[in-house]
Amino acid sequence: MIDVFTAANCIAGGRRTSGKPAPLRWRIESIDGREVRTASGQRIDVDGPISTRSPADAVVVPGPFVPDVEGFLNRKELVTPLIEALRRQHQRGVLLASYCTGSFLLAEAGLLDGSVATTHWARGKTFAQRYPNVDLRINDIITEQDDIICSGAVTSALNLALRIVQKLVGAEVAAETGKLMLIDGNRVAQSSYASMSENHHSDALVLRAQRWMERSLQRGFSLGELARQLAVSERTLNRRFKRAMGKTPLHYLQSLRIDVAKRLLETKDLTMDAVSQRVGYGDLSTFRRLFKRETGLSPRDYQRRFSRRHRHRVAVAA
Repeated sequence: MIDVFTAANCIAGGRRTSGKPAPLRWRIESIDGREVRTASGQRIDVDGPISTRSPADAVVVPGPFVPDVEGFLNRKELVTPLIEALRRQHQRGVLLASYCTGSFLLAEAGLLDGSVATTHWARGKTFAQRYPNVDLRINDIITEQDDIICSGAVTSALNLALRIVQKLVGAEVAAETGKLMLIDGNRVAQSSYASMSENHHSDALVLRAQRWMERSLQRGFSLGELARQLAVSERTLNRRFKRAMGKTPLHYLQSLRIDVAKRLLETKDLTMDAVSQRVGYGDLSTFRRLFKRETGLSPRDYQRRFSRRHRHRVAVAA
């Protein structure tokens, strides 16, 4: 993000009169003012301890890169000073921003209750269960409400940085910065990158239902038929499925079909009609409409962007 801010200052510098200071200045702060070691082992020097006494127009919360985010949040010696500082800054009217799992800290502070938010797509289920009062928009790259901006997985920090430049310096400087740094400002959804393999649970009934769905993907089925196969009522199946997966069986089936379609588009040389048929959509226009609604891209655009066959051919030609 600091690279983005530095580039924005350079661009703004070409428009400033001589002697006028750069529009963006920043500090890196930690709880105790000591250097921070990242998840990859790098050491980052800091400018001092977190302090609400130092003036700021915006505060950015990086996402803690931890396998167990809820376990991290239970470490009160780390989390309590952070959320107290965030609450004080919010009371002062400071713009708060986070990317990836940083939104968990904003939610833990109670600052997202009744507001929209996003986080890493693989953490959406955990976030929704822990913070039911937050309007989670897990497909969105960026959300903004009440001077709080959240963004998705870690590279969306670049989009977040551009949004901060836009708000603090101006839209023209932000647009030129994005072009200079090749930041895709048109990314609007995380869903094209999401994978259903991140859905983990231990409900044996739901696992049986999922396996049956996978075998019956092409022909489809009704909820009643699935319930009969599993020897349970439709009500029980719905309840257990929503608790384990965060969605109804029929919604899961639709997501499963789109997920399989994504893999086919990435790895197989198939026509759009063939892909549509393989995942159970007899009508190609319906498949295209649902695919774009779920991923934010048309099937053809998705194939162009993510096809592994295409990337391999380019590598050989090079």
